[in-house]
Amino acid sequence: MGSFYVTTAIPFVNAEPHLGFALELVQADVLARYHRLRGDDTWFLTGTDENSLTNVLAAERAGLSVRALVDRNAAVFRALARTLGISNDDFIRTAADARHREGARRLWEACARAGDVYTRAYRGLYCVRCEAFYAPDELVDGRCADHDATPEIVEEENYFFRLSRYGERLADLLDSGAMRVRPEWRHHEVRAFVARGLADFSISRTRARARGWGLPVPGDDSQVMYVWFDALANYITALGYGTDPARLQRFWLDNPRRVHVIGKNIVRFHAVYWPAMLLSAGLPAPATIVVHGFLNRDGRRMSKTLGTGVDPAALAGAWGPDAVRYWLLREVPPTEDADYTDAGFARAYAADLANDLGNLLQRAVSMLHRYRGGAVPAPGSEAVTPLAAVAAGVPDRLEQALGDGWDPRVALDAVFAVVRAANRAVEDTRPWQLARAERDGDAASARRLDATLWELAEALRIVAEALRPLLPDAAARMAAQLGVTPAARWTDALRWGGLRPGTRAAAPTPLFPRREPGRL
Repeated sequence: MGSFYVTTAIPFVNAEPHLGFALELVQADVLARYHRLRGDDTWFLTGTDENSLTNVLAAERAGLSVRALVDRNAAVFRALARTLGISNDDFIRTAADARHREGARRLWEACARAGDVYTRAYRGLYCVRCEAFYAPDELVDGRCADHDATPEIVEEENYFFRLSRYGERLADLLDSGAMRVRPEWRHHEVRAFVARGLADFSISRTRARARGWGLPVPGDDSQVMYVWFDALANYITALGYGTDPARLQRFWLDNPRRVHVIGKNIVRFHAVYWPAMLLSAGLPAPATIVVHGFLNRDGRRMSKTLGTGVDPAALAGAWGPDAVRYWLLREVPPTEDADYTDAGFARAYAADLANDLGNLLQRAVSMLHRYRGGAVPAPGSEAVTPLAAVAAGVPDRLEQALGDGWDPRVALDAVFAVVRAANRAVEDTRPWQLARAERDGDAASARRLDATLWELAEALRIVAEALRPLLPDAAARMAAQLGVTPAARWTDALRWGGLRPGTRAAAPTPLFPRREPGRL
């Protein structure tokens, strides 16, 4: 046990969120919920990046003030977190929160005191949608690979950060494991980038080009902070850098588990620029950077700008929030790209959630009411049944999958192995036949029926506990139907044998009702 801090990246609010950002929210939420259940002192941050030129241009196209646009879309991002059952402790807005403005100013000044901020003229290729400069060899046929857009040539005098000073220290962080990028091949990719030599990068924009929007550079009203300098600071300004020393101490300075969950297109900002800025300010670097891939649809990356996204709120409204979470966690490799299709989503819902899990719960609770008046009977005397043996492996597999092995698919495999074993147990024992024999006076059948019903209820209790970080709404509804109270911590909650005889199940209700698929 100890402290654990996890963040998502903060997205631009030039448009409403798509399913790709929902993936990041859900992945970070699983980590936060898992560590809370382990007893760790956990803090989970998400929010919105509001000081970008991308947002300014979107407001102009919409005929809105920038403030009106960012307020409107930030509310949509905040609502999405609620819709998906995200358990964030904090939500930061970089254009609205005074703590962020103050903390970003303090970070700039700390880097300047270290001698790492200076001015010079610059000319380069700039993708507004990425808010990033690119070298010609980083483009594909002269266009940004992520947005299929031709960068514009930007020439102006800006403030720069002396990234070139930090190559050796960044290499030491990566080589020692003090900072890890996951998956491992991403780590090697970052290490190779550092080894090639680091160039200083621009950390401001002229106020004129920024249309007057952004955080002012301390002591220079003609410039605003480059959005990435401003945005990256959110991870510590939200903890109180410059405003709340106690929380910063608790979750950043004294905490060895500082985790960022990000998309693959912003690895360089998080694994090179950001730790260098922190080192300059005399602060520790992030400990772990978990990198996920992109979601694609119809052969193209989901993108707010390109209009190729799937609305996660609409998907959750049609199928339920945990159906969305399940698809993102089970069907998407956690660190690779994946393709979304409406048909694939519907198949996963019907086969795994409605049929395997939902039908099992419905049958088990219905049989408790039909044969035992809704009360869980006493367990049998058999030491280890096949179902109990499968369930016994769940704690270790969850620890591996949601800890160092980070793969939610493995966690769900462990849970659904219990579901499949429980469904086999129903077919093997045929409780309805035991009930008929019991009515005919067969005491052995009565005892076996008791043992079977207890075992099914206990398996479902463990499934409900194990699903809490993954599918929290379904887990809570399962526990309510079974009449059990979820554990405050997982100390012994996943061990076989925890269900008390006499526990009264609620009336059975569909966990994942049958739904008609449709295109979103």
